[in-house]
Amino acid sequence: MQPLYEGKAKRLYATEDPNVLRMEYKDDATAFNALKKAQFENKGRMNKAITLLIYKMLEAKGVTTHLVGDIDDINLTVKKVSILPLEVIVRNIAAGSFSKRMGVAEGTKFTKPIVEFSYKDDALGDPFINDDYARELGAGSEEDCEYLRQQAKIVNEVLIDFFKQVGLTLVDFKIEFGRLAEDPTKIVLADEISPDTCRLWDIETGAKMDKDRFRQDLGNVMEAYEEVLKRLQENS
Repeated sequence: MQPLYEGKAKRLYATEDPNVLRMEYKDDATAFNALKKAQFENKGRMNKAITLLIYKMLEAKGVTTHLVGDIDDINLTVKKVSILPLEVIVRNIAAGSFSKRMGVAEGTKFTKPIVEFSYKDDALGDPFINDDYARELGAGSEEDCEYLRQQAKIVNEVLIDFFKQVGLTLVDFKIEFGRLAEDPTKIVLADEISPDTCRLWDIETGAKMDKDRFRQDLGNVMEAYEEVLKRLQENS
């Protein structure tokens, strides 16, 4: 079966229900707007399992997601959505591009979380934008941006506590949202939440437990992902 869509880390396939898709997680890893690429055995399996755990937890906390159900080691069923061309990034601690862009030392804690938007366009390098840009680019209305910001803050509060329970500090994360195909007036959390999309540091050792291990050639990439999954499963 040919996928309806193939991204850097996942493929989407049609199902018998026109409003439900099958989402397959790949073993591919990319960084720096896909300038750096690799494959890691079991990466798809682990990211799928972590996302499933997190999305079920968020649903229980009242956050609406595109999750429908589980299929197997690398596949989920999800509601068909039209992804908004906005990446919503929440930062609790300075790291990554923020530190480079603003000259703030990595590890500096913010007094309050920072919420920012990036415009989803690989050719442009996913540039940082504000609400006014989003409105004029047709990426989202002012009301949409405010809704995304508030939802991101709720997700952040829930995830901080969730990861803290398993000895991990949530440094920052990126999430995406989409309009439901069956009801475009509704925007739901979509895509994934995993060590690919979060920065997670071990509370005791400060060790990086996320895709920075790949970005920075730190080694033991899948060992870190496996440890995150193990801790979450033991706590679920």
